[in-house]
Amino acid sequence: MQLESQEVAKLYQTEFIRNARAVGVLWAVCTLCFAVIEVVILIQPSWVQMPQSGYFGLYEICIETDWMVPECKGSLASLSPIPAFKTAAVFICMSLVMVWISVGCLFLFRFCNSATIYKVCAWLQLSAGFCLAVACLVFPDSLDTPEVHTLCGNGVGSFSLGRCSVHWAFVLAILGVLDAFILSTLAFVLGNRQDALLPQDFNPHAKGKVLLILTQYRF
Repeated sequence: MQLESQEVAKLYQTEFIRNARAVGVLWAVCTLCFAVIEVVILIQPSWVQMPQSGYFGLYEICIETDWMVPECKGSLASLSPIPAFKTAAVFICMSLVMVWISVGCLFLFRFCNSATIYKVCAWLQLSAGFCLAVACLVFPDSLDTPEVHTLCGNGVGSFSLGRCSVHWAFVLAILGVLDAFILSTLAFVLGNRQDALLPQDFNPHAKGKVLLILTQYRF
């Protein structure tokens, strides 16, 4: 009876580890994709579409020309020519740093406990999502400036774009917030699952339980 229980435990452990690996790889790939998305959100000026065939973002204004290449002005170093967006840019930079730190943690799985790495990444991604969410709220609240009035007309106000419209980079930032919270939740789940692979005391006389012999496992 004990041998049969041990065989069941081995099969359960093998299936558990296989599923954990598959989900962990998917989570790692999505984490890397999210890090790339964060870079795109920061550097792309396509946050707001202007009525005169142009667009602007956190630090850059681009006007479309007849040469198929837009004429842009502004730099990330100075966060100009719209200083009001500096706060949003700072929060996105903070989010970007935390996401890339979580990507760097992926290389530690061979050297550290998997559950610990998952939980550290989960907190980093949760913090990154919070910073990105703050940036998505601060950006429209900062629209009521002379620079944006010049670009979008007098109807501009906080959370009001006047004659302008939301462009794809801002939508991508909002989706990034959802992505960050989903990834952090999945990382917490994976971390708790990895804890289940640690050795556990088991009462063989407990009714309705199967003897599970789990050895410490590092993902």
